[in-house]
Amino acid sequence: MNMKENMFYGAGNLIFEKAKKLRNNVTPTEMILWGRLKEYFPDMKFRRQHPISFYIVDMYCHSKKLVIEIDGSIHDQEEIKIKDELRQRELEALGLRVIRFTTKEITNQLESVLQTIEEHLK
Repeated sequence: MNMKENMFYGAGNLIFEKAKKLRNNVTPTEMILWGRLKEYFPDMKFRRQHPISFYIVDMYCHSKKLVIEIDGSIHDQEEIKIKDELRQRELEALGLRVIRFTTKEITNQLESVLQTIEEHLK
């Protein structure tokens, strides 16, 4: 298995296509966090809308195996919460760490979010 396969955990072509579309339709909250990640952690490489297995994660740092998910208000719905939990367990089963933030946290408490990310990168 080469480096590229390791990074994507077997993601197929359809997932890559969908990820490309998502990268072209970035949300304002993703833009805020993405800009600050590159500033705050200049030595870390983060990827946006990154394919992993059957999923597309919001942001990913491969060197630290860290997934960052941004949850909008739709994630408050019970059905979505259940899917999120399953998804998180499956990502963790691949050896990845998953941290989640709400759009409100990113909008209103960005410094705190960045500090939490920093703790997970250590």
